[in-house]
Amino acid sequence: MSLLESRMTLRNLRLVDAIGREGSLLRAAQSMNMTQSAITKALQEVEATAGVRLFERTNRGALPTPFGEAMIAHARVILTQLHHADQELADLRDGTSGTVAIGTLLSAAVELLPSAIARVLETRPNLTIRIVEGTNDSLMPQLRQGALDFVVGRLPVFRQRDGIGQEPLMDDDARIVCRKGHALLKTANLSLVQLLGCRWILPRQETTLRRQIDDAFRQEGLSPPICGVESMSVLANRALLLNANYLAVWPVRLAEAEARRGLISTLPVRLPATMGQIGISTRMTGRLSPAAQVVIAALRDVARAQNDETGANR
Repeated sequence: MSLLESRMTLRNLRLVDAIGREGSLLRAAQSMNMTQSAITKALQEVEATAGVRLFERTNRGALPTPFGEAMIAHARVILTQLHHADQELADLRDGTSGTVAIGTLLSAAVELLPSAIARVLETRPNLTIRIVEGTNDSLMPQLRQGALDFVVGRLPVFRQRDGIGQEPLMDDDARIVCRKGHALLKTANLSLVQLLGCRWILPRQETTLRRQIDDAFRQEGLSPPICGVESMSVLANRALLLNANYLAVWPVRLAEAEARRGLISTLPVRLPATMGQIGISTRMTGRLSPAAQVVIAALRDVARAQNDETGANR
């Protein structure tokens, strides 16, 4: 480590910057709340540390030598970087910058999470949001390992709950969907038994929703439907629905959003076994960053507004 590295202080750098900016020891002393004799002595110490003369004292003031100009430039870079570091730490502390890694399930990815993110980024444009979509069996291990700050979506009922804290936000269930114009839409008194012979797109076996779908059929004394396609891809599933006579089971908010677009319809057959809750899952031993807390606060606000709207429409 050089003498300059070991002995130059931030006060020294501010001194060099002030003299270079003011062009006078007297004015630099006033800007730093020092006496002229004190700043003269401090400058002598800085020059002794640097091993060169930084300023020429003249009748016109203190003029930087070539060494002084170089030192002023470096001092300003260092002071600016420190200012930026201070600002970044303050932003991180206040949740106005940083990165939030969010795991999301399909039930929250349609309206809840996008609305909350849009609200947050309006006031915190420097915040970076990273979204990882999946199912609880893939997202919860990532949450426990710290790869995700939190997960929003269908709350796991039994599995995947060890060490996880849960905060319910809103109720959820699922709908059976098909393409608009499907023949089943004209069937009177439609029931699950009439759907057994249909071609189905269903979630994977390990998902909570798939188990709930199977339970819905068993509660009616029926065997679960034969699954032709196992898929969690909204794009692929939508394409199959639109181009063939498949049926699928989607979270209610996704089903309603797609129905509003006019291409997908919901069948008038309820699946009580799919009732559950959408909420936030966090590590019980973890500590949320200020930025993550800001996003969670927005999720609560959006969920509250959606719950109020749902209640008003009933």
